[in-house]
Amino acid sequence: MINRLSPNTKTASLAALLAASMVGLGFAAVPLYDLFCRVTGFGGTTQRYDPVAAAAEPQVLSTTISVRFDSNVSPGLPWKFYPEHPRDTVAIGARDMAIFIAENQSARPVVGTASFNVTPTQAGKYFTKIQCFCFTEQRLEPGQQMRMPVLFFVDPKILDDPDARDVQEITLSYTFHPVDEGKKAS
Repeated sequence: MINRLSPNTKTASLAALLAASMVGLGFAAVPLYDLFCRVTGFGGTTQRYDPVAAAAEPQVLSTTISVRFDSNVSPGLPWKFYPEHPRDTVAIGARDMAIFIAENQSARPVVGTASFNVTPTQAGKYFTKIQCFCFTEQRLEPGQQMRMPVLFFVDPKILDDPDARDVQEITLSYTFHPVDEGKKAS
């Protein structure tokens, strides 16, 4: 005896499978989007230096580019946050360091985390951070001031990209956000 499913059972099974697939895609969307942005530099996402993946240090060119540093603090974070020097001229391919200063202006310890982007967006995939305060949460005690470095370089491949080779200034922008210490920042 062959057991055939009724049309309603088939439809319900298909709907359940579709719903489960949508839930799975919902959970996968954030990591997949993050991976897409890191690979393509979409939305001004910078690259993170991986010494194992890097075959060699980039060639330092005589061509220079201006890098502007922008800093912001989201509402609810009682910090003062600013770059030590708002602009720098760097040789393409050369490592450079910028210092940002953060100060907790409250009477309680506060933990913050920085989000970042690069403009123009087409330059994001060529702006590589080697070390950055934005990779970890930062805790400042009441009244504490901290100097926070970011070590970076602009990949010489920017000059081979027809969409990015005419870029003369890159803006690296950070926004600090408060971290709820009861929850882990993502």
